[in-house]
Amino acid sequence: MTGTKVLCHVDDLEEGASKGFLENDAGHDLFFVVKKEGELYAWRNACPHVDGAPMAWRRDAYMDAKKIHVTCHAHGALFEAKTGLCIQGPCLGQSLEKVPVQISETGEVSVSLADIN
Repeated sequence: MTGTKVLCHVDDLEEGASKGFLENDAGHDLFFVVKKEGELYAWRNACPHVDGAPMAWRRDAYMDAKKIHVTCHAHGALFEAKTGLCIQGPCLGQSLEKVPVQISETGEVSVSLADIN
């Protein structure tokens, strides 16, 4: 895939919220975006503990109940939302794979399709 895909507006995500984008053939999001302290962080929807394992237990449920850490609900791993570093669980010390997103002057969030293949 080539080109750019507009995902949402920066204001569509509330603080501490997460949202998945671009489903694969199995119906799982390819990646998700987290809003933390007003900044957006995007991560591939794949736990490093089991290569390619989707992380959410339901649509857009990538954060823990307190909306502090990204959580792999399959393995119980906790990740820092800003760095992707696993701080608890079976993949301790490993990191989520970052997905670069761009934010336009008008607040549109987009991704290069070449970055998600």
